[in-house]
Formats: sequence, structure tokens, C-alpha cells
Amino acid sequence: MGLDLTVLGCATPYPSTDNPCSGYLVSHGDTRLWMDAGTGTLGPLQRHTRLEDLDAIWISHLHADHSADLLTAYYALLFADVERDRIPLYGPPGIADRLAAFLTNGPRRSPVEDAFEITELHHGHETAVGSLRLTTAAVEHGIPAFGVRIEAAGASLTYSGDTAPCRNLTELASGTDVLLCESESAVKTSDTAHHTPEDAGETATAAGAGRLIITHVGRFLTPQEAVTRASARYPGPIEHAAPGVTFSVG
Repeated sequence: MGLDLTVLGCATPYPSTDNPCSGYLVSHGDTRLWMDAGTGTLGPLQRHTRLEDLDAIWISHLHADHSADLLTAYYALLFADVERDRIPLYGPPGIADRLAAFLTNGPRRSPVEDAFEITELHHGHETAVGSLRLTTAAVEHGIPAFGVRIEAAGASLTYSGDTAPCRNLTELASGTDVLLCESESAVKTSDTAHHTPEDAGETATAAGAGRLIITHVGRFLTPQEAVTRASARYPGPIEHAAPGVTFSVG
């Protein structure tokens, strides 16, 4: 019974014909966590699990390419054939009102809390989701944004979310078995809010990560270019988070 990471999509900032935006399924035994719900990820999620069977949803930040499919999940939960109680939803401060502002079409606020049991994240937030233990850290993306470390049965996975290189992420990922790190930026700038491939390699090295999985590669890079560039700064194994692939952690 291992800790598994399934890539639902990793495109930025919009989906391509064969790659939805950011979304992942983390599973261990009977536990299922939808981690980021970017545009188009609800479809492939259902190849692996039903909404009815999710234990929780965790959202790194509220840019659409990481959260837009919460809107379609809302309709599925309240107005379609999905029968279950509210899904626990962990997300940045203000997530409920952000969803409601989009979904409300009349004088009555859309009842997002009828679909989701919402907990707002903060730096240092810890919780158990089934057999998973989640620890959240604030990261640097210009808006409230978070990374997460997920542990189960002695294995650990750390996800960067979207962020510039930062101490909180490095500390969160210390000694992790797998670092799933975004690599959106092709060129490093003084005001970047993302990792370059070199940054991803440096973060993995500084954290002592056992393995690096590059994800969320920007439109001006190919996945192979990102992996090659990251390998110059990280001596361990590196892979790309191709949509549809399941990685075993630990």
C-alpha cells in the first residue's frame, strides 16, 4: 500500500488539447486527495476516482489554472447525480467568497458551503486526510499561496504550488522523498513569481530531496529542456510530470 501521485494535468496558463491545467490525485490505500483543481482536471480525475470517493480537495492558490474546476465540481455536487456529503476543501483565505462571487447570478449568494466544507489555509497548518498527513507552508507568488508536504507510511511528497524560490519551501521539502516542483519561468527575472528549471534543481538540492519531478513547465520551454536544465543543479533523478502518469513515492 504505497503513496501514489497521479498527474491529471500540468499546463500553464491554459489547457492544451492533451494536457489540462494543474491538478493531481494523491492516493494511499483508500484515501484520495485532489490536489489543485486547474482548468480541465475534473474530467481525468474521474478516470481514477469518483467525486463521491474523494476524501478532500487541497488548493495551492486561486489562479484559475489551479482552481477553476472547483466551479464545475460545485455543480456536480449540488445539481447532478453525485450523492455525498460536503467535500472538505482546504484553500487560501477568501476561497469561499471567491467561488461565490463567480457562481452567484441573482440576489441570493450561491451556497458554496453546501458543496464544500471549507478550511482556510495558513502557514504551518496541519491536518489529517484519511491516512495522509498534510503540512502547509506559505510560499511566494504575489498572492496568498501555499506549498504542501504529504506524508503516509514513512513516505513523503512535497508540492511547491506556484512560487518563486523561498526558504519556506526549502524547509518544507527538507529530506522529502519526492519534490514536485513547478518550473514555469524560462528566464529568471528580479520580480519572478515562479521557479526556473535551474531554481527547481537548486531547491531540490538544498532540501536534500530524494527525487525531483518537474511540473507546470511554461509555454516557452519543452519538458525535456526543463529537465535538462534542472539536472545541472541537482544530481538526483529527475522526471517530468506528464499528464496521465502515476508516480510511486518512497
